[in-house]
Amino acid sequence: MEERITVEKSDKKSNKKKIILIVMSIIICILIFFSTVFAVFNSMNNKIIRGISIQGISVRGLTKEETERKFKEIISGLSNKEIVLKYGDLENNISFEELGVEYHINEAIEEACKIGRGSNILKNNFDIIKTMIAKNNIMIKIYYNEEVLDNKISSILSALPGAVQEYSYYIEDENLIITKGKGGIIIDKERLKELINDKIQKLESNTAIIEIPVVNKEPDAVDLEKIRSEIYKEAQDAYITQDPLTVHPNVNGVDFAISLDEAKEILKEDKEEYVIPLKITVADRTISDLGEEAFPNVLGTFTTRYDASNKNRSNNISLASDKINGTVVLPGETFSYNQTVGKRTIDAGYKEAGAYAGGKVIQEVGGGICQVSSTLYNAVLYANLEIVDRSNHYFQTSYVDAGRDATVSWGTVDFKFKNNRQYPIKVEAVSKNGVTKISIKGIKEDTEYEVVIQSEITSIIQKSVKYEEDSSLDSSVEQVEQEGHNGCTSKTYKILKLNGAIVSTEEISTDYYHALEKIIKKGIKQPQIIEPEDDDEINIIENELNGNLIRENIM
Repeated sequence: MEERITVEKSDKKSNKKKIILIVMSIIICILIFFSTVFAVFNSMNNKIIRGISIQGISVRGLTKEETERKFKEIISGLSNKEIVLKYGDLENNISFEELGVEYHINEAIEEACKIGRGSNILKNNFDIIKTMIAKNNIMIKIYYNEEVLDNKISSILSALPGAVQEYSYYIEDENLIITKGKGGIIIDKERLKELINDKIQKLESNTAIIEIPVVNKEPDAVDLEKIRSEIYKEAQDAYITQDPLTVHPNVNGVDFAISLDEAKEILKEDKEEYVIPLKITVADRTISDLGEEAFPNVLGTFTTRYDASNKNRSNNISLASDKINGTVVLPGETFSYNQTVGKRTIDAGYKEAGAYAGGKVIQEVGGGICQVSSTLYNAVLYANLEIVDRSNHYFQTSYVDAGRDATVSWGTVDFKFKNNRQYPIKVEAVSKNGVTKISIKGIKEDTEYEVVIQSEITSIIQKSVKYEEDSSLDSSVEQVEQEGHNGCTSKTYKILKLNGAIVSTEEISTDYYHALEKIIKKGIKQPQIIEPEDDDEINIIENELNGNLIRENIM
């Protein structure tokens, strides 16, 4: 009896298992059927599945061709987009065109179209369901010229009010002049790049405005050991060797005339400028004694003109030219305009002349010396020397074309070039009678290229008009205080030719020049009206007027 009951229970369990297996098999078959139907239907559908977006823009239900058209239209609208970088009253624009922004949309579109369309049906269905629920935002690969951005940030820093000034030095006669740095602000470059990158990532055509992030910074402490190692030289006579022809220029010996400890004591004084006496050992035979044999060829030359009647500006240009005239740069050495010319001060002979600052023309000590650095820049380009550091002006200059200038500012912006040639070169500079001419002289090498510099304006930035109220002028009077001028963007190319054939074309700069606003003084002073106190006074005024009219008629 017990055996029969046990057998019946076992049969019941077996039947239950069979039923469960049959049900599961039916469910699996149904799922496989619907999954297969779903997969077949999806494979026949050429539209992007639900839940997919590219760069935050939904592309659900679009074909590949429709998606391409959509994003080409969006990106074409970004070609003229600008980012406005602001700090206080300072504004600086940078365009997507200037940055060379490129959107690689095809890769993102291909990825969007492939989701749910692989060779594995089960994986396709899983991806489709997952995308519908969790969504999938595909990012476009975006590229831009980071070097252009770095140069832009550097140019903004030079115009930033309250920017930190690091210590600097130069040699004048037999003294080392060290200028102590000043604490201030610097641009938080990494944060600014993040903000700019974020604006580039957003596919919005409207102008983007970014407040320039800054951080406070104290200047670096004056490093006397470093300065001494940089200026120290042993005296060396100039000479020439043959086979191969090599010019060895003279080198004057330079060292501190006092001990390092004594020099450090001088720096303990609370002063803006420190003077360390130097010991100069003059070479017995200078490069001038070698004659034209050392620098027989003109490698590059350039000329600019200035208004000789402007005595102060002419004085500054002449002083700067004299400072760089005769400078010899050895192969591998780097020339610094600021260190060669020195600080522009009244004591150094410089005078106040017109310069740009804060969107206006102001009087500044040393105004005009940028014409010398710009003339030198062009001569260096024609000599095919390596440019190490060069920045364009905030506003376009009148003495060279856009893209052909090199601005300088003591303690912030310098112009530097490197002698990457085989032989030493010498700078010859002269400014007189309204003409600045600078030549780079040396020995021609076996292969010398003809250098062509081309600059083209890529866009015009229209000047704005600003009205300023003036209580000293009558309300009916308007006076133009500053005429202003348009700004522009430009590209400059260096073309090398050999035997008349173009060997290479190199874009050497992309520059942005702000528009200088037109400023009009608008009078707000109201005319005074004399009101008579009584009828008798009115009669007196009328009689006087009538009398004047009678006299005028008689005359």
